[in-house]
Amino acid sequence: MDKIKIVLVEDEFLIREGIKALINLESNFEVIEEFSDGQAFVDFVNNSLELPDIVLMDIKMPNLNGIETTKLLIAKYPALKIIALSNYNSKIFIANMLEVGAVSYLPKSATPAEIFTTINKVFENGFYYDETIINFMYDDSKINKSFFDSDYLSSREKEVLTLICKQKSATEIGEILHLSSRTVDGHRNNLLLKTESKNVVGLVVFAIKNNLFFPSLEN
Repeated sequence: MDKIKIVLVEDEFLIREGIKALINLESNFEVIEEFSDGQAFVDFVNNSLELPDIVLMDIKMPNLNGIETTKLLIAKYPALKIIALSNYNSKIFIANMLEVGAVSYLPKSATPAEIFTTINKVFENGFYYDETIINFMYDDSKINKSFFDSDYLSSREKEVLTLICKQKSATEIGEILHLSSRTVDGHRNNLLLKTESKNVVGLVVFAIKNNLFFPSLEN
């Protein structure tokens, strides 16, 4: 099986080396590049022939921080899967990273199991959020509500959106709703366009803000 190719963007040398050593312990992971600031990574991506599978991006860095770096790259490379990485377990930092296109978040205090799970889930589904992220989204939604016409989304789109919020893959959604993966992908793309979301995490935020998904009541 091909290894998951990971780029690590972290300005502190010892932390970067520690994370890299940990990741490389997993037989299906490989850190292919590492950078100490965002601008160096932007230059690398702009001159690369293919994107890495996963990026672990520190939020606070010199020259170009993680939020600015993510915003720049996702605008040009929307398929890039960036996991925010930080010592600061702050709602503001996390919300900002998700807003500009990050697909998950890991505190630097995360356990090896949490790091491995997050990387694998993001690689498989394109995004991953745990209870911490869900709670941050929910708290933020109570402050920043959005409103839309109840008929703006079709009943099928709402069904797909709910299953996306439950972190189901396109294949799993297809099996539940008796649809092909291609049809599910079509509904997901329509949802992204209609909600003006950058990625599936944005769809989850939209669903929570518009009372289409209630994390505390879902399995």
